[in-house]
Formats: sequence, structure tokens, C-alpha cells
Amino acid sequence: MIERADRRLVEEALENQAGVVLLGPRQVGKTTLAQDIAESRDAVYLDMERRADRQVLEEPDLYLDEQAGRLVVIDEVQLMPDLFKSLRGQIDRRRRQGHRTGQFLLLGSASNTLLHQSAESLAGRVSYHELTPFMPSEVGVDAVTSLWLRGGFPDSFLAKTDRASLTWREDFIRTYLERDIPSFGLRIPAETLRRFWTMLAHEQGGLLNAAKLAGNLGVSGQSVARYLDLLVDLMLVRRLQPWHANAGKRLVKSPKVYIRDPGLTHALLGIETMEDLLGHPVVGGSWEGFCIEALIAAAPRGTEASFYRSSAGAEIDLILKLPCGDTLAIEIKRTTQPKITRGFHIAAEELDVSERILVYAEIREVPGQGGVRAMPLMTALERLSDA
Repeated sequence: MIERADRRLVEEALENQAGVVLLGPRQVGKTTLAQDIAESRDAVYLDMERRADRQVLEEPDLYLDEQAGRLVVIDEVQLMPDLFKSLRGQIDRRRRQGHRTGQFLLLGSASNTLLHQSAESLAGRVSYHELTPFMPSEVGVDAVTSLWLRGGFPDSFLAKTDRASLTWREDFIRTYLERDIPSFGLRIPAETLRRFWTMLAHEQGGLLNAAKLAGNLGVSGQSVARYLDLLVDLMLVRRLQPWHANAGKRLVKSPKVYIRDPGLTHALLGIETMEDLLGHPVVGGSWEGFCIEALIAAAPRGTEASFYRSSAGAEIDLILKLPCGDTLAIEIKRTTQPKITRGFHIAAEELDVSERILVYAEIREVPGQGGVRAMPLMTALERLSDA
């Protein structure tokens, strides 16, 4: 059993807020984490995918009034959007009764949809946390290579063999396309969306070219935008926006797109083993996306992430603007040589960054050229955690 780093954060939030909204894609471990937390306190668990539990909340105030003072865990809460207004009243009544914190733990699998539903109803009453697949800091340095290949979904990462892991991910993708996405009321042909998802895997970390994707799929540019919005909303794809504060420069305006879990990238491309991965053209983009997800997850809450690319060729893979005001410029390379391009230094000088970091494939930290600190991924994650 791997201890989730988010458990402490969620429990701390429950000590300070009436409710916590825990977001994350399906099968990422939200239910397991919530049930572990519930076991340590007086709590009740309801799953909105179960008809009996939905019926319990058809008249929510009648049931929830009886649970005052207990932690109520509601799983897949986005399936009952009308519930949010009742939850607002429940939280306010419980506060008047002296139950000010730790009242509701809401689990959801669609971030923007859920945030939109709850933003007005529960503003100031809940905090939001995203549960990612396993991250390197959770599995340890010896398992990072396996984590990169299989991805961080618990059932995939913990599978007995690479073949079993790949089979799980293939089933996961099929279930999402054929059951989960239609359950949100979205009518998109499963085969079309799979082709789109696979195209993104081939272009892992590339600039979004909506016109090219639309032409290959035989759909409109608006449809491509809708498909991408959906996968971003389901927390399966990251749309990394370009740095925009430097108005005097001609900058690339298109976002970069990454499939957030490398295991899903590899499953979409039929990559089963590390040998397959190392010989595949996507290896560089896959490693970059894996590192970017881990770095963003390790950064302090409130960190802004972007990338930088100018028309003159100056480029930074990842810019992290920390809440303290520091700006980190991070280059990511699968190399054992701590060398960096001139374009990176030009971009770092243009942005006047606080720190320059190269994440590379060696196991020791060394000073690089031009003030760059070259370090392995785990050291970079520790640097961000300390921030």
C-alpha cells in the first residue's frame, strides 16, 4: 500500500473548512483515499453511481439533517448537480449549530464542470484539491522508471507484469470512451475521440495545431476545440499555456499539449516495455511530459505554470512562477550531459528568472553553464517541495 501524500493535505483542509472538493480522473484513488480518511472519524459514505445512494439524497435535507456533526463523503458528486444548493444551506445551518469544519468531502471526476457547479453555491465554504496519479516522490527513486513506463494510476503501476499493466490501461481507455464520457451527456463518437486522443499521444508535448488535427480527423476546428476541452476537463490532458507577460516580444501563442499520465500515452501508442519506449520517437516528449506533471504537482499551491518560446528561437520547457514571486526556468532533457541550448539562456535573460534548472538523466547535481543547476528529477522535486 502506497501512502498518498495528499492525505495529510486533505485532512488539514477538513480541519479548517466545512468541506473539501477532491478532484481527479476516475480510478486515480479518490475513493480509497476518502474511505481511509472516513475510517478515522465518524463518517458516512455515499456513491452517486449507486441508485440506492442517489435515492437517499433525492430529498437531501431530510437525510443530511440527521448526519449533522458527521463527515459526509459524497462520491461522483457531479452526477447530482442540483445537490450543491442544498449543500450550501447544510453548511450554513451546521455552522450555526457549532459544526464549522470537517462536514463534507466531495469527490468528482470532471474538474471544470464540477468547479462551475459549485463555484457560486459553495464559494468560501470549501477548498479544492486535485489528486493526481502516483508521483515519483510517492513511489521512491528506485521505481521512477517503472512509473514513467506504466503511469501512476494505482492498478496500472502496481500490476504484476508490464503486459497486465498495459491491458489495464487499454481497458481504462475503452471504458472512458464507451461508458464514462457518454455518462456526462456528451455525444462524441468513441472511435473519433480515440483517434484524436491517439494523435495527441503521437504529438506529446507539441504545439497545438488545431487545423492539422481537424483535417486528419475530418471534423471542424470547433470540434477539435471541444474534444480538447473535454479531455482537459476530465484531467486526462494538460494544456500548457505560453508565457504571455512579455508584450514586446513576438511569442508563440499556441499552447503545448500533453497527455498527463505517461502510461496512457504509451497505451494509446501500443508501447508495452521499456525497450519499446526507448526505441520509439515519442520517448523525448513522453519523458518531458512525465517530468512536467511531477514538477507542477510538487510546486507550492498557487504556482503558475507555462512555457516560453519566441519567434527567434528562445525557448524554455517549463516556467514556474512561485507564490513567493520567484520564477524558475526549467529545461528537461533525457541526457547525461549537463549542456543546455543558447536559446534557453536567451529566454532566461529576457524573463529575468530567479533560477535556472536543467532536469537531466544523471544521478548527481552539478553546476552547469551560465548559472544553470543540473540535477536529477528527484532532486528538482525536493527543491520545489522545500519552496
